[in-house]
Amino acid sequence: METTLCPTEPSRHTRQVYKLVLTGGPCGGKTTGQDRLATFFENIGWKVFTVPEAATTLLAGRVKFAELNREQTYAFQKDLLMTMLQMENTYIHQAKVTNDRNVLIICDRGGMDPSAYIDRVSAAFSTNKMTSCFFTIRFVFSGFMGSNTAGNWHRRVVHLVTAADGAEEYYTLENNTTRYEGIEAAKMLDDRIRKAWLGHPYLDIVDNTECRNFEDKVRKMIQVDSSFYFAFFRFKCYPIPCLPSSDVHRCVLSPT
Repeated sequence: METTLCPTEPSRHTRQVYKLVLTGGPCGGKTTGQDRLATFFENIGWKVFTVPEAATTLLAGRVKFAELNREQTYAFQKDLLMTMLQMENTYIHQAKVTNDRNVLIICDRGGMDPSAYIDRVSAAFSTNKMTSCFFTIRFVFSGFMGSNTAGNWHRRVVHLVTAADGAEEYYTLENNTTRYEGIEAAKMLDDRIRKAWLGHPYLDIVDNTECRNFEDKVRKMIQVDSSFYFAFFRFKCYPIPCLPSSDVHRCVLSPT
């Protein structure tokens, strides 16, 4: 017999706003994972906002990243970071005016991701204001500015490893017109992105080990996220939605 979940409506003073970053190398499953994770939390009564990938939006405007020189690459990453932060702030504001439910904001990439692309401009980067910006981000998520500030930045970061590392047969360029990396380039980029987030207190790596298909990877991601985001809520058994097996259950938590 399936257990249904009837979450108690939180008051304005007890409701929670959480922010999660999905990151990783090319073809890691971020976009699909974002949608499936949103469905999971919506099914248990949360309000979910999904922040789209800023880079995809900018590159869709016919910016050819592979053709950029050093100065252009730096300028693009700077503009990308500013765009990303503004998009996140917009959804944070929307979350704050949502009075009746707990809110989860799922970001497709986060503030440290652009730093993985600037090895080509390290000379210019080392003496630029952008250095201070990335340092501040790392300073915040490392907790040095207090738990409240760190928590309001990114409460959790989940790195979805590229399919090029362990699931090569599923790696493709066809589902993203802005993707251009081959297998080896994708693996190198995945590693740089992972290292960019090192130091975050809640960084999880979801790799392709023991994943027969993408559904298995989605299951791993949901297990990682549900165990964290309900840390201050009571346990209740609830079936994981959107998975092929109807008898898969996990102990998750419902709002009090």
